[in-house]
Amino acid sequence: MIMCREGMIFLGSILILWHVGQGQECSMMTKNTHYSCAGRNLTHIPVSLPLTVTNLDFSFNFLNSLTKHVFRLMYDLQALDLTRCHIYHIEEDSFYNVKNLTTLILTGNPVTHFGLECFNVLHNLQRLVLVDVGLTSLQLHINNLTKLQELKVGTNNIQSMTLPSFMSTFTHFSLLDLHANNISIIKSDHTAVLREIGRNMTLILCRNPILHIDPGAFKDIYLKELDIRSAFVSLNAQKECFKALDGLSIDKLFIGKYRMERKIEVTDPNYLDGLCSINFNELYFLQKEFSISEVHVFKCMVNATKITVKKGYLHNMKYVSFHHLKELYLGATSLSVIPFLSGIHSLEKLVVKNIIPMTFLGVADLPLLRHVDLSGNLLNLKDCCSIFFQRCPNIRHMNLSRNSEIGMAGTPFSGFDLLEVLDFHHTKLLIVFYFLEGLQNVQYLDISYTSITFSNHINFHDLGKLTVLKMKGNSFRGDTLSNLLQNLINLEVLDISHCGIEKISRTSLKGMQKLRHLYLSQNKLMVLDFLVLPDLKQLASVYVDKNSITSISIDVLQKLPTNLSVFDLSSNPIECSCAHTDFILWIIEHQGILEQPQNILCKSFSASSDFPAIDFDINRCVYNTRLTVILLICCVIAGTVLSAVVYRFQFHLKYCCILLKGYKLPKQQECSYDAFVIFSSYDEMWVMNELVENLENGVPPVHLCLHMRDFEPGKSIASNIIDEGIMGSQKVIVVVSQHFIDSAWCRFEFELAQSWFVMERNANIIIIILEDVQERKTKKVFGLHKHLKKNTYLKWSRDPLSNMRFWIRLRKAVTK
Repeated sequence: MIMCREGMIFLGSILILWHVGQGQECSMMTKNTHYSCAGRNLTHIPVSLPLTVTNLDFSFNFLNSLTKHVFRLMYDLQALDLTRCHIYHIEEDSFYNVKNLTTLILTGNPVTHFGLECFNVLHNLQRLVLVDVGLTSLQLHINNLTKLQELKVGTNNIQSMTLPSFMSTFTHFSLLDLHANNISIIKSDHTAVLREIGRNMTLILCRNPILHIDPGAFKDIYLKELDIRSAFVSLNAQKECFKALDGLSIDKLFIGKYRMERKIEVTDPNYLDGLCSINFNELYFLQKEFSISEVHVFKCMVNATKITVKKGYLHNMKYVSFHHLKELYLGATSLSVIPFLSGIHSLEKLVVKNIIPMTFLGVADLPLLRHVDLSGNLLNLKDCCSIFFQRCPNIRHMNLSRNSEIGMAGTPFSGFDLLEVLDFHHTKLLIVFYFLEGLQNVQYLDISYTSITFSNHINFHDLGKLTVLKMKGNSFRGDTLSNLLQNLINLEVLDISHCGIEKISRTSLKGMQKLRHLYLSQNKLMVLDFLVLPDLKQLASVYVDKNSITSISIDVLQKLPTNLSVFDLSSNPIECSCAHTDFILWIIEHQGILEQPQNILCKSFSASSDFPAIDFDINRCVYNTRLTVILLICCVIAGTVLSAVVYRFQFHLKYCCILLKGYKLPKQQECSYDAFVIFSSYDEMWVMNELVENLENGVPPVHLCLHMRDFEPGKSIASNIIDEGIMGSQKVIVVVSQHFIDSAWCRFEFELAQSWFVMERNANIIIIILEDVQERKTKKVFGLHKHLKKNTYLKWSRDPLSNMRFWIRLRKAVTK
């Protein structure tokens, strides 16, 4: 619909750019060649503008007058907006340097002088806007503007719609906007040029005080559109002027008032009879007239192909035998019953949208009816729907949304074999389990907020062609969702938001290889593992806002569909902790696909202290993790080292424990042996054949402790050495040889004995040198070299005399 407000043409963009570009001369807009200098209080065209600029918005500035020197050579400039620039004077050659303009807007300038030929240099001009510039006549010097298509001169003081005669040669001229002028009389000669043009023109005369139109003034004129809303001084003038339009042919006719105008009471029920003189195809009517008696609104519309009543005060609508009606739109009227429209064989589209409860008795015999919209009427229907649309086999679109209650029984959609769109949203449905039977061609189904509780008895198996399914605001019994959506292989949009769903199994969405948009908002979901299904690889958008999601595993995030471009996780209780850094880092790195990333909040104890997840300090977690890893590594290393030390010195540790224990024992204790012999197993033959033989079999006998003979079975070697050997013997005999030096056990036993007797404060260690050992090697055994330096020792010799003295001295040392 063409609005009579050309003066506001760029206002929306100006208000935005005022804030964007403030403080600069001009700012670049959507393209490199589009610039806006709007609202910057400029008094000249900035020289910084490139010569290649094609669109320039210079509105709301201060130019005062236009001369040739105002514009530089800008031959590429095509659109120039000079709205409300306080221009008073326009000279002859003002637009010479921008002569390739196709659009010129001078709205809202108080021009007192137009140079006689100021516009004629614009040979390529197609659109000239002179709204609210103080014009009093259409006799403009624009004879060179042969490519002109639109002339908008609304909100001026023009009193005649007479066009200059030369405009009859403007072969592209298609729109004349004269809204809100001072035209009161239209005579036959005023439309002469309009008649000569003889093409599909749009004429806007709204908001003029028209009092009289000469009969036949518009005869044989064909208009594409005629807008005469609020264009008459009175209803009587309107009725007479309508009659004077006899012979006029119009494609689209706009009549009535504007929404902001007050309603008026009429006493003449036939005030629209003048419409019978006009040939029109489409009628757009906003009725502000009301009457306590019946008004015959549609009497003169029998030949219309399209009727739109946006708002009206119709109490009833009697049957009208429309001959060619294809589309009927009834908006907010006072009708209590949807009109009886049966038998209109040409009707293709029926839209009745009311704001008060209505009754629908049904329609029949509409063979071409394809589109039915009865939404928002608070209808209460039983046994819907076939019974209300009998012999209407071509219905493809049915909208019964925002009504009160609709019941279904039997086969409710029998005969709707071609139905493609079915909409019941926000209407309570009383259904039978098989209510979807017969909808094999439906591609769009909306049953949101219909109070349905889905059970295993309901399924969508017959809806193989369905591409959009909306079930928002309903509920599911048990695990119904797992099998409910089977066979929907062509589904592209699925909305099951606000359904209280706690879990979606992987089988629920199986086979939906074409699914692109999934809406799961306002549920109770905690996990999204179903999104990794191979069947969902085409998903482009997923909405899971307002659920119970605290975190998403990295395995799921890495396997999300590659086509995903919109992912809404907002308003979930996200757990922002170092245990979920992978998830938080993913959020930070994928803000490009996240819907409202600033609303993905970290949940805390107080809602007022919640903060965006993208502000979470990942580095702190990385530092803590590194510190933890380092500490763990240190603990492992320390544990490993300690274990090795313990294992390496297990006997020494045992010895230390015994020493500590022994340190507290009394000094006097019984000993089972006279001497404990420390020797290498390689020297066992000498010990048994010589040492044992001479000491134990001599007089008096010496009781020796030998580890391979006297140690307690089943007891650890270290414990036997200490308990039975060292602590259980009066003396310790150490048989030193090369084998002794090389033996770890021998060294260990000697160190134990040496330490014990130091604690006991006696020197009961007897050293026997079985064979010569290098001095440096004796240092290998802790304390041995020092002991040999400070104490006497016995040396074995094979010489008989020396041998005899050896045994005598050894026996004496052991027994004293």
